[in-house]
Amino acid sequence: MSGSVSLKKSNSGPLNRHGDPAKKSSGPQSGGVTPSGRQNSGPIPVLPATGLITSGPISSGPLNSSGAPRKVSGPLESMGSMKVKGSAVVHNQAVNILGQNDDFSFKRNFPKLILYALILLFVMGFIAGGFILGAVHNAILLIVVVVLFGTVAALFAWNSCYGRTAIMGFIAGYPDAELRNAKNGQFVKISGVVTCGNVPLESSFQKVPRCVYTSTSLYEYRGWDSKAANPKHRRFTWGLRLLERRAVDFYISDFQSGLRALVKTGNGAVVTPYVDDSIVIDVNPANETLSPEFIRWLGERNLSSDDRLMRLKEGYIKEGSTVSVMGVVQRNDNVLMIVPPPEPIATGCQWPKCIFPASLEGIVLRCEDTSNNDAIPV
Repeated sequence: MSGSVSLKKSNSGPLNRHGDPAKKSSGPQSGGVTPSGRQNSGPIPVLPATGLITSGPISSGPLNSSGAPRKVSGPLESMGSMKVKGSAVVHNQAVNILGQNDDFSFKRNFPKLILYALILLFVMGFIAGGFILGAVHNAILLIVVVVLFGTVAALFAWNSCYGRTAIMGFIAGYPDAELRNAKNGQFVKISGVVTCGNVPLESSFQKVPRCVYTSTSLYEYRGWDSKAANPKHRRFTWGLRLLERRAVDFYISDFQSGLRALVKTGNGAVVTPYVDDSIVIDVNPANETLSPEFIRWLGERNLSSDDRLMRLKEGYIKEGSTVSVMGVVQRNDNVLMIVPPPEPIATGCQWPKCIFPASLEGIVLRCEDTSNNDAIPV
């Protein structure tokens, strides 16, 4: 070696054609580091890919582009992204968020035009009956109007209380169809076993895994001096304070033919659930203390746990449960699906039970209380 070669440079790589050591480095060099201050060991062979979490490019490692240490390391960033993915299941577009308006309501089903016409007729009848009673002292018309008004009011109260039960009886009495013989566009009722799709759900309180439908509702009893659970909460009644209800797409295996169809209850589809909820917790703070699980559940939702009578109900459809689905059959490229009907389905009058006609919107889900029943393994 000639005397002009500096002792500070120690390269073990090959020599170029002029006899000087070749300036090869094993990786990218940052702009603030000179080549004379680095020790290079030649080229590094490419390693095979593994399943381990790597730090990625230089901007995500322990040093930034200027060579200074980073305040946040790579593993912590990966853990943060995993938390986002876990919490993003609720906000996934495949998860259908259902509200209280999806429940059966006699007030919404009864035609408003007929209701207003009845109110107008009874007001005119009371005025005419009162006028005749005052003029000729004859109370026959007034008595007839009162009897008719009492009859109509009793029918309205009966339908408000037992309308949901009558609809579940209509669903149970509707004949089951076979998927093998169902035509495209036909409205059918299919009964079978549930299988989860790509995005299974988990119940809110009991943490039941692999569900296709979950419903958790918190009710509070309002006394004379108690706070209202919602703006429409009346005294001496139970009022809904919180409702968490979700549904996703799932598969159903037909009992009649054994075929499997995809039920489109996710992605914002219209769903009318008739799923029985069971009472999980019935709390009276004056007589007993709240369980730690219930306090944690309230804290996660920023709900107070003061002296209130509370009742928590939860219902779900888990994998392996037996359900009945009402919807329209759709065949698309050998894929059998059940989708919501374009128009509401009328149930008709049930005169023996004194039930007015109602309408069923979207896909109808019917499942009995599955909290005490074992699911069929699938």
